[in-house]
Amino acid sequence: MKNSETKTIEDWVLYRYKRGKVTFSRQELVADFSHLSEQTIKNNLNLLIKKGKIFPVFKGFYSVIPISYSLIGIVPPEFYIDDLMKYLNRQYYVCLLNAASYYGAAHQKPQTFSVITSLPTLRDTSKRNTKINFIATRKEIPKKWLKTIRGENGDFLISKPELTAADLITFQKEIGGLNRSCTVIYELMENVKFGKLDNYFFNYVPTSTIQRLGYLLENELEQAEQANILFSKAKTHHCKFQKIPLKSNKLAENCKTNDKWKIIINEKIEIDDL
Repeated sequence: MKNSETKTIEDWVLYRYKRGKVTFSRQELVADFSHLSEQTIKNNLNLLIKKGKIFPVFKGFYSVIPISYSLIGIVPPEFYIDDLMKYLNRQYYVCLLNAASYYGAAHQKPQTFSVITSLPTLRDTSKRNTKINFIATRKEIPKKWLKTIRGENGDFLISKPELTAADLITFQKEIGGLNRSCTVIYELMENVKFGKLDNYFFNYVPTSTIQRLGYLLENELEQAEQANILFSKAKTHHCKFQKIPLKSNKLAENCKTNDKWKIIINEKIEIDDL
C-alpha cells in the first residue's frame, strides 16, 4: 500500500489508518520499504512508538494508537486481538473473566486479558500494564460455542456463557481459584442454557470439569435445576464420571463423597454475596 502519499513510514501508517487498517506487521512494512535498511526501519518504528503513534502488540506486530487512546499511549486488547490471531494463524477465543464481563458477570475490569488459542503455546505478553494471558488447548476449539462481539476495530470472538462457565472451572487457577470462579459463575447463570449442550461441547470440555461444575451448581450455587439439566445431558453424551476431588492437588483423605457427581468434597466454598 505504498504510493506517492507514503514517502515515509509515518505517512504509510497514517495512510493505512485512514483507510481502516489499524494494525500492521513488520513484514508488510518491509515489503513496501525494501529500499530501507533493517536498522532504518527499526529506528523509524521506535520513533513512532516514542511519539505515541503506534503500540508494539506482539513481536513483529503493531497497532496504531487512535486519538481517543493517545493520552494513555496504549490500546485495549479487544482492539487488535482478532487481527493478531489472524497474523499468527491461530484459532482463538477470549475467555474467563473477559468473556464473563460481556454477560454482566464480572463487576470489575479484569487486570489480565485471557485468550484460549490453538497450539503451539504462545508466550504471555505484558506491556504498559496490559497483560495478555495465552492458554493453549490441544483440542479443536468448538466454533459453535463462540460468540462474535462487535468491537471498535471490527469483530472478535468470545466464549458463549455455557463454555465460559466450564472454562472458569477448568482454568480456575488463572483467575485466583475456585471461590472466585464460583462467584462469577453464579452471576453468569441467568445467561446459561445447558439444554443446548451437544457433542461439540462435551468433546471439548473435560468430564472432570462437568463433574465439578455440576456439583457446585447443585450444592453451592442454588442452581439445582440447571445442575440436573447438565447431569442429564452429560449422561446422554456418555460422560463417564470417576471419583475426583473438588479441588485438585489437595489432600482428599477422610473427606465425604457426593455420589451423584462423584466429587470428593475436600474444599470449603466461600462465595461473595449470594
